[in-house]
Amino acid sequence: MTRIALRPAVDEAAETLRRAGVHSPRADAELLAAHLLGVQRTRLILVPLIEPEQLERYRELVARRAQRIPLQHLTGVASMGEIDLAVGPGVFVPRPETELLFAWALAFLETLPRDHPPTVVDLCTGSGALALAIAHARPDARVHAVELDPDALRWARRNADDRAADGDTAIVLHADDVTDPALLTELNGRVDVVVANPPYIPEDAVLDPEVADHDPHRALFGGTDGLDVIRGMVPTITRLLRPGGATAIEHDDSNGSALAAVLNAEVGMFTDVVEHPDLAGRPRFVVARRAVSGDQG
Repeated sequence: MTRIALRPAVDEAAETLRRAGVHSPRADAELLAAHLLGVQRTRLILVPLIEPEQLERYRELVARRAQRIPLQHLTGVASMGEIDLAVGPGVFVPRPETELLFAWALAFLETLPRDHPPTVVDLCTGSGALALAIAHARPDARVHAVELDPDALRWARRNADDRAADGDTAIVLHADDVTDPALLTELNGRVDVVVANPPYIPEDAVLDPEVADHDPHRALFGGTDGLDVIRGMVPTITRLLRPGGATAIEHDDSNGSALAAVLNAEVGMFTDVVEHPDLAGRPRFVVARRAVSGDQG
């Protein structure tokens, strides 16, 4: 049976995805081919020919992506830091923008004394992406992750079990509401870092089909202005953080200054409130430090 050149098939797939409105047609076409062939995207050049049945399966995957089914639902995998996570229907797919928040968290942990095992809390953990990536990068950390949605929690448990089986430090999962005044009270004033990628999209936002039709709405929308969940969890963050501890909260790109104002409104509680952009220059997350005695502003 005659084998078929891969490159023209990928070119055809990229054009199909471009016509379907996919934002990164070439990258997605190559990633789907790499997934099907079980190689890294950068190694596709080493697979010049494929079998006819492989081409058929590839075209089926491309057709589903052209229907705006998320790439990660087709491959079953999303990445954060150095780890891969299982994702699919029922859980928010981690976005590359959150990598910047993750990098900030690791950099802040590096400022702590090495003989101090850090305590980290991830609020609205979803698939467990931030919590598990931090636990992988900092095996000395005690990482707690909180998620209310039972479907998302099942994905987080699956990923936590997979990472533990691979030798990573286990995280502690909590099925709870991040706005509950009783949440993690045993950690009050003891947490070094709180990270959060909460529901933050304003309810009237127009979204791509991959998001609107496939991400769970409970993980997306944060009320009229996108800040409802964030406002509710700021008191939780305030009481969990130790003096000098820090938080990073991801937000909609329309809400950087508004989120900073929410934190600054906690008079005397936070200092060093800083807005951070993503790689495209859009406002993406805000960080703040829990005030210590003698801090001003």
